Amino acid sequence: MPRNTPLMIHIIPGKCDYCGCCVGVCPEDAIELMESRISIIDERCTNCRKCVWACPWEVIQFHREGVEQLPKIQSLFLNQKKADEPLSR
Repeated sequence: MPRNTPLMIHIIPGKCDYCGCCVGVCPEDAIELMESRISIIDERCTNCRKCVWACPWEVIQFHREGVEQLPKIQSLFLNQKKADEPLSR
């Protein structure tokens, strides 16, 4: 199902220590944490910002304009995946 609003949550690549604080507060189960990878599941995220407030390392950011508006170089590293998309290794 397509999103009605743009995704506004962004995970800064390479900064996460995988503590899981964000996963525990996400009411939509929209954050996937697997060993050394974290991603936002686009279709589930409601942009509530609970993960932003919970992250002790300020790894997760909120972008009012949407993550599609981030500079192109950053978009190469967006940690997002579709709900039915398998993790690549």
